[in-house]
Amino acid sequence: MPHKFNSSRRHKFDAKRDKVTNWPEYNESLRQRGNVMVWLRQDVVQTWRADQRDTPGGQPIYSDIAICVCLTLRQVYHQPLRQTQGLMRGLVGIMGIDVSIPDYSTLSRRGSRVKLPERSKLHRSGPMHLVVESTGLKIFGEGEWLHNKHNVQPKRKSWRKLHLGLDLNTGEIVCTDLTKDDVGDPTALPEFLDQIETPVRRFLGDGAYDGDPTSDVLMARFGKDVQIIIPPPILAVVSPKAARDPTPRNKYITEIAQRGRMDWQVSSGYNQRSRIEAQIGCWKMVSGPKMRARKFENQKTEAKILSWPPKTVPLFVDQWSFEEWHGNGIEMRMR
Repeated sequence: MPHKFNSSRRHKFDAKRDKVTNWPEYNESLRQRGNVMVWLRQDVVQTWRADQRDTPGGQPIYSDIAICVCLTLRQVYHQPLRQTQGLMRGLVGIMGIDVSIPDYSTLSRRGSRVKLPERSKLHRSGPMHLVVESTGLKIFGEGEWLHNKHNVQPKRKSWRKLHLGLDLNTGEIVCTDLTKDDVGDPTALPEFLDQIETPVRRFLGDGAYDGDPTSDVLMARFGKDVQIIIPPPILAVVSPKAARDPTPRNKYITEIAQRGRMDWQVSSGYNQRSRIEAQIGCWKMVSGPKMRARKFENQKTEAKILSWPPKTVPLFVDQWSFEEWHGNGIEMRMR
């Protein structure tokens, strides 16, 4: 949807609000949001120490799953690495498990090359409908407070770009990637799609993916029958060959000129892209305002950890009730 398309008449629209009719159940569900029990599965405890390797070099002490457990709890509870080490000490002490905890330097060093467990795959009855979106994530740096308080010019802020792919049929995040701010969306698309093994019937993306490179990559990977729904720019015109061999993009331009952009969004199904925008909002609410890692490889691991579970974070899957979450060797029961 164009930015602030209805801004001139927005005052005529009433804000949509959900009227709560079951206040006792609603209040109890809010109380239970703080009732979280965390424990480690027995198979994780048994594989906590790394296997001995035959190649030259130092022998690792902790397995990849042990590093994943620590980094996942760090992301969930917004802790620095030193506090994460203390959190894990307290957790294994409560559970009575006799395992050693990686120190903060080990977590920082191993976080750049840790291998995450394979993503659990949901059952699909047919090809998926893929919708992709990217968003910017802040990284460390001085903020506005330093400039206002001490009149010090802050450094130029850097940021990273998070790419997410959502299956509209199952609501599962099927692919994720983190790139630097100078990498465009079409440039990152080929490597981004390497994570998908299921055929794709329909692809939805915003105007940043408009162009022949995106169409060529999608048709080469998923066949010529894939439906590509990308809004053309406002000043887009049909190609000279549109009269005898119209492309889907030419059809979209003609339909928008005849019926308007808003009607085209409804008829083409482009409005369903709002689901991944809501997913990104949930991701940022859990991850916080900025990334915690300072090295790029650690930042990529940080982004993948929150995108690994089948339904990214259970806290935002259902507004009133919560189910068990199994991710990276951790089990959380949230009622």
